[in-house]
Amino acid sequence: MNWDVILLAALVFAARLFDVALGTLRHALVVGGHRGLVWVIAFLESLVWVFAISRVITNISEPAVAIAFALGFASGTFVGMTVERFIKLGEQVVRIFTTQGDEVARRLRERGHRVTQFEGRGRDGRVDLLFIQVARRKATQAVKDARQVDACCFYVIDDVRAAAVGRQGSGPATPDMQK
Repeated sequence: MNWDVILLAALVFAARLFDVALGTLRHALVVGGHRGLVWVIAFLESLVWVFAISRVITNISEPAVAIAFALGFASGTFVGMTVERFIKLGEQVVRIFTTQGDEVARRLRERGHRVTQFEGRGRDGRVDLLFIQVARRKATQAVKDARQVDACCFYVIDDVRAAAVGRQGSGPATPDMQK
């Protein structure tokens, strides 16, 4: 194996890492409805993929190039997931199940969250269900705030695909929720 093959394999690896990381971010942006940005990312992603696959095909006799292509794919998936988790795009719904609903809801509202409260029945009797829609980067803090009041509360966090903007919920609309 000569330096040209090593350099080509490194370029294919880098290209594949880049295009797959972009693809992972693109999927996250699709959920958030960022159509223009998704279009640009899809264009760049496919352009880089064409470059990478053409180099693999024209150098099919060099297994190092094909291996670099596969390693770039695997690494790009990991990098894309890491970046997406770091930038925390989108909105989430935090559902909290607690026997101390009024107190937990009060704490969350003090922290600026809009809380919708329901009464339900669980295995052990009455339980309150609290729904909070927050920016993804604030979901963990909302759970921490709830657990300061009720350390035993159960919670579920889901991604939001679509939501109406307005004065739903119990508290005032916050600037970060009016997009």
